[in-house]
Amino acid sequence: MRIVEDFPHEVVSEEVRVPLPDGITLAGRVWRPADSDAEPVPAVLEFIPYRQRDLTAVRDSMHHPYFAGHGIAGVRVDLRGSGDSDGVLTGEYLEQELRDAEEVLAWLAGRPWCSGRTGMMGISWGGFNALQVAARRPPGLGAIVTASSTDDRYADDVHYMGGCLLTDNLSWASTMFAYNSCPPDPEVVGDRWRDMWLDRLRGSGLWLEDWLRHQRRDEFWEHGSVCEDFSAIECPVLAVSGWADGYSNSVFRLLEGLEAPRRGLVGPWSHKYPHLGQPGPAVGFLQEVVAWWDHWLRDADNGAMDGPMLRIWMQDSVPPSTAYVERPGRWVGEASWPSPRIDLARYPLGANRLLEAGAAPSPPAELTVSSPLSVGQYAGKWCSYNAPPDLPYDQREEDGGSLVFDGEPLVGRREILGSPVVELEITVDRPVAMLAARLSDVDPDGRATRISYGLLNLTHRGSHEEPEVLLPGERCRVAVQLNAMAQSLAPGHRLRLALSTSYWPLAWPPPEPVRLTVHPEHSRLVLPLRPDGPDEQQVPAFGEPEAAAPLATTLLEAGRERWAVTRDLIGYESALEVVKDLGVVRFDGIGLEVTRRADERYGWTADDVDSVRGETTWTMGFRRGDWRVETVGRTVLTSTPTDFHLYAQLDAYEGAERVFAHSWRETVPRDHV
Repeated sequence: MRIVEDFPHEVVSEEVRVPLPDGITLAGRVWRPADSDAEPVPAVLEFIPYRQRDLTAVRDSMHHPYFAGHGIAGVRVDLRGSGDSDGVLTGEYLEQELRDAEEVLAWLAGRPWCSGRTGMMGISWGGFNALQVAARRPPGLGAIVTASSTDDRYADDVHYMGGCLLTDNLSWASTMFAYNSCPPDPEVVGDRWRDMWLDRLRGSGLWLEDWLRHQRRDEFWEHGSVCEDFSAIECPVLAVSGWADGYSNSVFRLLEGLEAPRRGLVGPWSHKYPHLGQPGPAVGFLQEVVAWWDHWLRDADNGAMDGPMLRIWMQDSVPPSTAYVERPGRWVGEASWPSPRIDLARYPLGANRLLEAGAAPSPPAELTVSSPLSVGQYAGKWCSYNAPPDLPYDQREEDGGSLVFDGEPLVGRREILGSPVVELEITVDRPVAMLAARLSDVDPDGRATRISYGLLNLTHRGSHEEPEVLLPGERCRVAVQLNAMAQSLAPGHRLRLALSTSYWPLAWPPPEPVRLTVHPEHSRLVLPLRPDGPDEQQVPAFGEPEAAAPLATTLLEAGRERWAVTRDLIGYESALEVVKDLGVVRFDGIGLEVTRRADERYGWTADDVDSVRGETTWTMGFRRGDWRVETVGRTVLTSTPTDFHLYAQLDAYEGAERVFAHSWRETVPRDHV
């Protein structure tokens, strides 16, 4: 990372409070060119709930001054109920949040230093609401950059995948449970900090319960899902993600569904901005973004729309690992998406074999699988942060409990670009079942690296809106779409398709163990193949990663990371235990010490589906001089064949005194999950 200190424009910054019509004010910071009073500039808003004064302060200090130094005001505002903003935050992407965003954009456009033209950008939450606000077409919004986000809040977000409940749903709910419990800074809001804090503790609620009460696609998830009407977005969109991220699929859907000017970028990265990308290689993303803003908000004829619509990192074969420093590969491009150059090759399934494309169907057979609960313990996270190492391990550990179909060793290189689909004719012996399909690159030594996967709640085989139970013993046809991918397979390697009836603890298991039968004569794998040979679309070289100088911090106590799979062979108790401890960090400029630690445990006993249990504990602490507060949030999720059982506890301390304590016990009926 190259740190830039000499910019074309001198940068000034100021803390601001943005007034809203209901009397609430939002806390933010503006970085802008010093000469913008005389020569107004566009403003770009990042609008998220992650505390701009501390928790995202380092990242903000690298991005927004960089924009300002290049003639574009960078603005970071905390959502209502977060950081030092007034109010209480009670959910994701609520109508109130989107109205607030429109008010903030209008306020920015009216500043004397602003040209009246605005943009929005963000990763994850900020990428979501940038899309959602763009669909509302507020005046002056000229373009957005959306990273690691989705157009479909039900089918492709942290909550559900293919109608299956993700355990990242629990993990993410617990994260927001912790963040919502944090106090504002007395140095900013004065003596009212305690009342504001108690309002948050009492009022933010238990989001996990809300998400569990919507187990199928309904109006709750349709709100904020821009796929409901892509035509509503008229401003240009730069959509970005990474292959190790949970949100790469949306880039492809946005390019296909939008009519507005658009560009897509997918690298090897986890849930991080591309200039901070891990696994690498990271790229000069901020330079790309400045060119985007210059083109769309300042009318610069700078070639920002030149080159391919889609730029992707075509990954080469690698041995399996839970973490990579860099993924080998190369940048390739497609002029449009869907690309007419992609050929759909259909590979029939045989008796544990993946037959060659175009081969005759195999003879009738019945291939059965009933997976142990341990299949999935090496799956990694649905959405990788690359900290602690959280990518899938060698898939041979999983294949023993799966129905496996191996292809022949490849004679030449083969490139896959897009979303594979597994089309199956099946029967099951239970009314509610799930199917996990994994595609692996198997090297000549037998090591299996997962390159894509997909999940399907089989009761959702026809619709996420109206699930239907299965009739045991009755044949049905299903299609499982795997995650989009770009993978170059080396000669001598082989493809492996593995099917399992559970994928715990990545996804919650069905109410009962399931035996699934595949009829291979009516089943196949459909692969989107990219033509071999010279690339038609040349991808211009990216600059090296660069940013403004990060805010000064001091690490007072080192953190700790852990990702451990354990099994007791006496009691047959197994667990995945995750620790993400960020230690104690002092933000030197404001003298604030911050503590963050998350502990997660996903346990089970043998193959007893009633034994599965997810438990998380988050600790957040803030300290300056004699002022010290801490919150501890604990969430536990279990299930029976008919219900989910949710327990949560929140405790808050001022000094040594506990000033707030509340617990929740909720039962939520299972709805075809």
